[in-house]
Amino acid sequence: MGDGGALVGLRRSLARWAAGTGLPEERQEDVVLAAYEAMANSAEHAYPAGEGGPVEVTARCGADELTVVVTDEGRWRTPDPHETLRGRGRPLIGVLADASATVHREDGTTVMISWRLAPA
Repeated sequence: MGDGGALVGLRRSLARWAAGTGLPEERQEDVVLAAYEAMANSAEHAYPAGEGGPVEVTARCGADELTVVVTDEGRWRTPDPHETLRGRGRPLIGVLADASATVHREDGTTVMISWRLAPA
């Protein structure tokens, strides 16, 4: 999965799922945008140009927390410090979510994004 069409489909599926969680619409949009940033980063940076590869997205909504996990099987590439027009995805995720973490492994990268849920 490395093409834009597949990412758009994943984004739409996640938006439909988020709509069913009962979260306020603005919070739903935060979830979808942050997850999409993680998916786009995987598709664009994890695999050699033009090759693509798998990106797995898992979303869970519990009583206290909503979590989205995006995992790829590619190779982590350290961002170019001289690139000034790009590299805003991870900071954006940090602003949109209550917590996020990125784990780099030999066999891929996992981004975990979470939001605290207000008591009902």
